[in-house]
Parts: sequence; C-alpha cells; structure tokens
Amino acid sequence: MDSSNAPTKKGRSYRKWTDAMDKAMLDVFVEYFNKGDRAQNGWKPHVYTAAVNKVMEKCHVELTKDNIISRSKTFDKHYVIVNNMLSQSGFGWDDDKNMISVEDDVWNNYAKANKDAASYRYKVIKYWDMVSTLYNRDRATGEGARTANESAAEMAEEIANTTATNKDDNSSTKDDEDRPKKRYRSDDSIATMLGDKLDNFTAVFKADAPEPPPKPASPEEIWALLGGIPDLEDDQLLAIYDVLDADDRKFKSMLALPERMKKKWVLKQIST
Repeated sequence: MDSSNAPTKKGRSYRKWTDAMDKAMLDVFVEYFNKGDRAQNGWKPHVYTAAVNKVMEKCHVELTKDNIISRSKTFDKHYVIVNNMLSQSGFGWDDDKNMISVEDDVWNNYAKANKDAASYRYKVIKYWDMVSTLYNRDRATGEGARTANESAAEMAEEIANTTATNKDDNSSTKDDEDRPKKRYRSDDSIATMLGDKLDNFTAVFKADAPEPPPKPASPEEIWALLGGIPDLEDDQLLAIYDVLDADDRKFKSMLALPERMKKKWVLKQIST
C-alpha cells in the first residue's frame, strides 16, 4: 500500500488507491445511494465525509474530500468507456478476471474508432457490479438522475393510478414526490406488469362487448333443408322458402325437428 501523497501544481494531493480503499469508498456510496442521499450535482456533503472516514478507518491512510472526488471521477470515466464497449456486439464482461472479454478482431476495429478506450483491453476494474450501479444512475442528466428502469416503472404506475382512480395531474405529481426513491423494477418485470394490465383490459372489454347477432341461414342452406322433404310441389316449396327466409327462428325450429315430422310442420306453416 502506497501511503505517500504527491502534490500537484494546484496544491492538491493525489494518492495511489488500493483495492481495499476502493472497496471502502464504494461501500459507503452504495449505502447512501440506497438512502437517496444525493445533491443536484453530486453526493451530499455528509456522504463525502463518511467516505473519507470509512477509508481512513479501514485502510489506515490519510486522505481528503478532494481525494474521494477525484477517485469517484475515475470510476465515472471507467464506467462510461466500459459501458460503451459492452453495448457493442462482441463485447462481454469477465467476472473472474474483472475485465472486458472480446475477440482480437472485434477489439482492433473498436479501438481504431475509439482512441479513449485503447488502454482498456486488459484493464482490471474490480467491483464492477457496484460501479455499474452507482455510475449508471448518473449518466442521464448528472448525479442524482433517475435510472431508465425507475422512470419506466413510475410511468407504468402513473398510468395504472390514472385509470383506476382518475386522479388529476396535481395529485399524480405529489405522489411522484412522495414515492420512496429506492423502488426499482427490472425491464422484464415492467414488461410483465404492462402485459398483465393489457390482458386484463382486453378481458374486461370482451366481457362487456355485446355478442354479435346470429348469422341467418343462407338460401343454399334453406334449399338444402327443403330438398330432404319428399313429395312437395313447387308452389309448396316456394311458399315454405319464403317463410324460412323471412324468419330465421323458424328455419332453426324446422332444422331441429325429427325427419318424420318436418313435412307435417311445413304443410302446417304454409296452410296458416
């Protein structure tokens, strides 16, 4: 462990950081991240103080708030460069080696177009899970910005609340302000939630929709039914056809009768 400070032109001191110092600092950041203790452009002052105290206590070194801020900016840079690589096809993260995983040809093409990433081919970045959690949150509009998952979750919840209770905009805004900040949903859970709501809406819509009227019998179906009745004259066939074509209920009634009764039923219909 290197405990010496190196002064800079501006009089600020920089320190060589060890894995243990990084872990102590990131542990503090995660703790206060979960509490939502962030200012508009960074951590609240007491968070930096807690980080200084934790690193000094755990690692027995002297350092200042400036050291913490400088190291945090380093992790921020790491996150931006590595996350951009991981968003490209062919890149992965090796949890065992704590570095990117990529084939040489993919790397060579990427490095040519991204000079700032040239030193990251074999760069070890430990505690990537904490780094990606802390600094991913800061990418949208600065530190303290909501993650995409939080925004999508809040949008889905607002839609559900509006549909269920028809709250006005002022009430919805107040609910957003009062909602605890540590409320995350994964992309999959959001998609499942929205899919369930759509299924429920579709089911209710179908249940409330009136059933379509039954389709009346076609001329072909009527003639097919009458063709099975023996010994009817043409005038009789035409008369019963008019009856069945005008009243589909009578067509269904005749269709349900036993064969032996259909002729009698027809003669009765055309004689009245």
